Amino acid sequence: MSVTVRVLTGDALARALDDVARLRIAVFRDWPYLYDGDQDYERDYLRAYQSPGAVVVAAMDGDRIVGAATGAPMADHAADFAAAWSDRPEPLSQIFYCAESVLLPDYRGRGLGHAFFDAREDHARALGARWSAFCSVIRPDDHPLRPAGYRPLDGFWTRRGYAPLPGVVAQFAWKDMGQPAETDKSLQFWMRPL
Repeated sequence: MSVTVRVLTGDALARALDDVARLRIAVFRDWPYLYDGDQDYERDYLRAYQSPGAVVVAAMDGDRIVGAATGAPMADHAADFAAAWSDRPEPLSQIFYCAESVLLPDYRGRGLGHAFFDAREDHARALGARWSAFCSVIRPDDHPLRPAGYRPLDGFWTRRGYAPLPGVVAQFAWKDMGQPAETDKSLQFWMRPL
């Protein structure tokens, strides 16, 4: 399998959003997200990536998108995350938000996670951002659906220069697998200077 990485903006990004939605629904079903997604939720969520500063970094196997990482200026997400950042000195206008990275299992372990971050951080610098941030879902260690031997990505993120921001935790709602309704989840922000 030969995989290429493409940076998509503008119309190319807009055309890729259905594939990003499909990947989010498939990949985020697994731990730790346990996301029971649907196209209606995805259409609403992905609206933020139709802004001029947004980017999708697509992993392509031929013409098929098998992975994607999204990003946009944090100001595009101010309504969702402003409360979490209210005590921080960095202005949201100078932070680039690296949202999700989703990759089908058969394509993992090939360095695409680094390629996703590299491309989004380069895009952020080109926009004049001073920091890059993302968030990770917080689940208890004793959660009954936590797989045996699960290893979080903290080491990968730390090696890339990111660190968790104490107290910068957002709330975001989605429906967990097997649950009747959406519930709020806590999301820990991580950040690094660019």
